[in-house]
Amino acid sequence: MTARRATARFDEIIHAPHRLRICALLAPVESMEFGTVRDELGVADSVLSKQFKVLADAGYATTSKAAAATGRARTWLALTRDGRRAFAGHLEALRELAAAAEGRPPA
Repeated sequence: MTARRATARFDEIIHAPHRLRICALLAPVESMEFGTVRDELGVADSVLSKQFKVLADAGYATTSKAAAATGRARTWLALTRDGRRAFAGHLEALRELAAAAEGRPPA
């Protein structure tokens, strides 16, 4: 059985640089702690919160809280099923765009 490629669909919500990077960080994992995402992006809490809220409002992402060993609540970020599907479609659209720019037929 062959793996089915995502349907190419350029997504304006995902395409913004910080949101694209957030999706790229979250796609291969079930969830990631807010501070880790913030540090990987090199942005302030407020920047990550604002960009993540756009993804969440679109139904692409969700948050959850869990107590750490210290008892302090930690916020975990994750992509939803719709978010994963939208990100995969956006990546496929970018692949097609890159192939066209390089004069290659789409895969």
